[in-house]
Amino acid sequence: MNKQQLRTKYKALRAALSEDQVETLSMEIANQLLQLPIWQSSFYHLFLSITAHKEVNTEYLLHILQGKDKNVVISKSNFADNTLAHYLLTDTTKLAINDWGIPEPVDGIPIPVAQLEVVFIPLLAYDTHGNRIGYGKGFYDRFLADCPENTLKIGLSFFDPETELLTVNELDIALDYCVTPTTSHTF
Repeated sequence: MNKQQLRTKYKALRAALSEDQVETLSMEIANQLLQLPIWQSSFYHLFLSITAHKEVNTEYLLHILQGKDKNVVISKSNFADNTLAHYLLTDTTKLAINDWGIPEPVDGIPIPVAQLEVVFIPLLAYDTHGNRIGYGKGFYDRFLADCPENTLKIGLSFFDPETELLTVNELDIALDYCVTPTTSHTF
């Protein structure tokens, strides 16, 4: 399957999930994350879920990060150049839903990419080598290319990996882990 076919397949699989299933599977993913050796870091980048797309609900993971007193960083999208700006999530951070349904900070304390140690990544599909497919705009590929080489890249998915290798190009950045409700894949 090509990238567009895989996007269509996984959007349909997600659409078939009930809201209760999304919540249950998201909580199981958060619990799986507790088993990974990633909790010694200080700065964690977290995507805020697009509920209309039935993305993994990262609220459970957010509670874990806050409970462990970690610095949580969230992004604001710039659709003019498909880049992300990163801000520290604090008790006073005001969020707004943008035109594409993404919860984003209105403003806040900017955090340089060089400070990020762990990045949780939304995705539609991934393979057994850690290659991933997102929505196709390249936001995360651009962002991850600017991260320090040792930044951990962790995908979150309701589904198992594709066994057939995905077609990748030189701009695609592979995952270090992908966590599902039942297991963690290491690449």
